[in-house]
Amino acid sequence: MKVLLTGRHGQIGSHLGHFLLKACECRVVGREEFDLTKPEDLRAALTTFKPDLIVNTAAYTDVDGAEKNREHAFAVNALAPEVMANWCAANDAAMIHFSTDYVYDGIGIRPHFEESEPKPINVYGESKLAGDQAIAKSGIPYLILRTSWIYSAIGSNFLVKMLKLGAAREQLSVVSDQIGAPTSAELVASTTASIIEQIHDRGNKEFFGKANLVHCAASGQTSWHGFSEAIFAGARLRGVQLRVKEVTPISSVEYPTPAIRPANSRLSLKRLKDNYAIEMPDWRDELDNVLDKIFGLR
Repeated sequence: MKVLLTGRHGQIGSHLGHFLLKACECRVVGREEFDLTKPEDLRAALTTFKPDLIVNTAAYTDVDGAEKNREHAFAVNALAPEVMANWCAANDAAMIHFSTDYVYDGIGIRPHFEESEPKPINVYGESKLAGDQAIAKSGIPYLILRTSWIYSAIGSNFLVKMLKLGAAREQLSVVSDQIGAPTSAELVASTTASIIEQIHDRGNKEFFGKANLVHCAASGQTSWHGFSEAIFAGARLRGVQLRVKEVTPISSVEYPTPAIRPANSRLSLKRLKDNYAIEMPDWRDELDNVLDKIFGLR
């Protein structure tokens, strides 16, 4: 099976590339060879490589930036996936795509199920939902993995930001009324690799018919404030000296941003377990794994 993996420099793509390059014939591409803002270039690149499976981790993920750059967000998050899906339809190929908890409105306290009606409340969520819908309408074998609160040791993410701020400031204020499951990019990558291995064994059409949309996140829940406290406690436990002494919980109203964030990003993981026999670890265990790697303990 020939796999084309996009998003080589991204958090999920960089981790997933390590898994796939060992397991199958895989071409890993970045923006230089696979510019998601240029549909004709995408078609040409796909025709050259002729993958059996496209794994699209690339996305425009600047949530606040999307409010000002709506056209660009939709070009990358909606039009590009549509182009890829249409190519797959014409060439008997399949597609795995990554979505986000931001397609939901975040109302309530119960976990969102895959059947929950998507109602995005910001441009980023709208653009990602449009990409999901385009893939679903294409008629191809596909799987959309909906993730939440992605972080890793690299790139721009909450973990990296908190470690920098914790080393520089004595006092911080972090939002405490948005709830979700911090999910490491490596966990998403390893889960995806396991799914792809099953696809290889069973065949695209048989496998993708089981469940086309699946939540893929760590188990458990916390707030951004709770996540920050766990980051600092974990860093100190590993001998890291931090300046931060106090982390004050605040409401979203007290920390206004250009894009509104959903208050409830809880995701049900039942379908992932029932259909693919995968149980996700608690977010705190994954944080320990990432911190160990950052500070050279693994």
